[in-house]
Amino acid sequence: MDATTDKDPLVQEQIYNALCYLGESEPEEILNSCDEYLRQHDKLAYPHRVIILKAMETVVRNNISYLDKSTAKDVIREWQQAASNVLVAVGQRFINKVMEEVLTKFQPGILPHYFVMQTFANLSVSNGE
Repeated sequence: MDATTDKDPLVQEQIYNALCYLGESEPEEILNSCDEYLRQHDKLAYPHRVIILKAMETVVRNNISYLDKSTAKDVIREWQQAASNVLVAVGQRFINKVMEEVLTKFQPGILPHYFVMQTFANLSVSNGE
């Protein structure tokens, strides 16, 4: 997965495709490996983190009926946390665009999802002055 940091888009695409391919035969193993990699590399630049997150999303979507309930729950929580972290990282440079997107998740009369609130809070903390 270290190759996701390669600047060549073709290499990045090959890593994504390889993760998805391996995820077809061993979805839980790939999801757990991606999760562990993201935990160990919490400073990974967001474009490279996105490659891994997209692969995780594809593996989950393509194998949802085969996943163990506890794995699915853990992966969804970790995926949402990682996605929130990506938004916060992007928001350090493009705060207006990210805030615009996050605010669309606030709907009148509906309690926002936990990670929407967490993202909103972390955006304010990381951009507070």
